[in-house]
Amino acid sequence: MTDTGEMDRRAELSEFLRNRRARLKPEQAGIQPFGGRRRVPGLRREELAYLAGMSVDYYIRLEQGKVRNVSEPILEALTRALSLSEDERAYFRNLVKPSHRRPVSRPKVLPGLLRLLDMAEGVPAYVVGHRADVLAWNGLASAVFTDFAALSPRDRNWARMIFLNRSVQAVFADWTSKGRDTVAYLRVQAASHPGDAELAALVGELSVKSDHFRTWWAAHHVRDHARGRKRFIHPLVGEMTLDFECLRPADGGDQTLVVYTAEAGAASERALRLLANWGADAATSEPETGRL
Repeated sequence: MTDTGEMDRRAELSEFLRNRRARLKPEQAGIQPFGGRRRVPGLRREELAYLAGMSVDYYIRLEQGKVRNVSEPILEALTRALSLSEDERAYFRNLVKPSHRRPVSRPKVLPGLLRLLDMAEGVPAYVVGHRADVLAWNGLASAVFTDFAALSPRDRNWARMIFLNRSVQAVFADWTSKGRDTVAYLRVQAASHPGDAELAALVGELSVKSDHFRTWWAAHHVRDHARGRKRFIHPLVGEMTLDFECLRPADGGDQTLVVYTAEAGAASERALRLLANWGADAATSEPETGRL
């Protein structure tokens, strides 16, 4: 890791811990507030150190990124004291003990995922990489979201589409929720891939071009959605409500197959059938693929 990357990681760790301290009040943590009038929201450093069973000096050095070898008991103690979610816990661990995987600039889509994509008839599906790049898709995904083939490989990225592409923004009934989810996902990936210059450049670009992205990135929300439900406003078939599942091979090389489905017999299922039958500029006999 370069010196710049190390300093960035230390800054992220410091900001994350300060942010999580600020959101947790002493009463919520089950302790009496230390001292008199409080100048900062949430827990003070000494209060968090008390909850985690460590010295104030050690915690301060940890928050400043000056502790290199953090033990498992310390990680677990801070996770409990800060009431971190599973995604936040993984993010925290990656900041403290970063991986050293070499990021792949032009990943090849796994053959198994391509076969599953080919079998996903009647439902929108695509393969996404850790930078939120759409690596492969089927025709119905193009019909629901956007004509991926018409986009340049660089712009075929969910983060760029959500924050910079107005036509894609209009498809999501709750664009704010989708935007926050996208930022939270990129935060998870940034901690998992601390040496990925392309991912860092993407975050920098969006921070400059989008006020929403810059604000939500600073909030340090961390979440990696494995499943959920989204509402769409489609120009041809109107409103649809679809559930999505993220399928990740154990050794998938940071690739995920995302599949959207509708409840049987619901209006959304009929809408998907209409889009599949019409083939609205998207129907293909083979899954289309694109790579950055």
